[in-house]
Amino acid sequence: MTPEADVGRLIVSCPDRHGIVAALSGCLADVGANIINSDQHSTDPEGGSFFLRMEFHLDGLAKRHTSVEERLAAAARELNMEWRLELASRRKRVALFASRYDHCLLDLLWRWRRGELAMEVACVVSNHPDLESEVRSFGVPYHHVPVSPGTKAAAEERQLALLDGKVDLVVLARYMQVLSGDFLQWVGAPVINIHHSFLPAFAGRDPYTRAHERGVKLIGATAHYATEDLDEGPIIEQDVSRVSHRDEPEELARIGRDIERVVLARAVRWHLADRVLVAGNRTVVF
Repeated sequence: MTPEADVGRLIVSCPDRHGIVAALSGCLADVGANIINSDQHSTDPEGGSFFLRMEFHLDGLAKRHTSVEERLAAAARELNMEWRLELASRRKRVALFASRYDHCLLDLLWRWRRGELAMEVACVVSNHPDLESEVRSFGVPYHHVPVSPGTKAAAEERQLALLDGKVDLVVLARYMQVLSGDFLQWVGAPVINIHHSFLPAFAGRDPYTRAHERGVKLIGATAHYATEDLDEGPIIEQDVSRVSHRDEPEELARIGRDIERVVLARAVRWHLADRVLVAGNRTVVF
């Protein structure tokens, strides 16, 4: 098995043109790297956008990381690429935000403890104290930052101070507060959100009761990157479950919680593995 310390991930987006893969493969061959996995997508081979995720093996990559970047940078300038080189062995630091609902938060912590999510959990931030004892049982710091309409700006300042540029990702594991544009601008990391998604959609309170009243046949969940436009950021993953007239609101809510857990865990896992590339308000997921 290839040692993780010697595996790099090259993530690329650029205008499509002839010779991109050949140029990048040549760069890696020049430094002695061996490509072990490669995924690519083009919106249009003639004038579209090109996306690539390439994994390669190179002995001693951690020490040679800078020289590999310098070699790739020369090709990037020529190809007008946006790109980054990630070490597979580097664990991204993640902050988890939650309110009183515990299903998504505890599921992520459980998967992390079992080694299913390759991350470091920096902390949990909550606007309620309810989940502190359960979170601390995982050995994770818990920060209670109350939020009210009159204290929202001050609360977000405190949250930003807690994170202070030390995290690579923020996950809203059913955090029942809308983050301001200022927070999203200054947090310095992507933010992933999870929410229920019905057809038709029921925003606000008691969605499962209203779904039951309307006889909804499908319920589901959506994981997406958070933007200033509420619940309209680039979608990473979605899933649904079929339900029937026999399901009471409580059963719909239970099914919904199960879907939310799975969908959020998938989105986080794919982000941690550098499989999600954002293209405007859409994503390419390899």
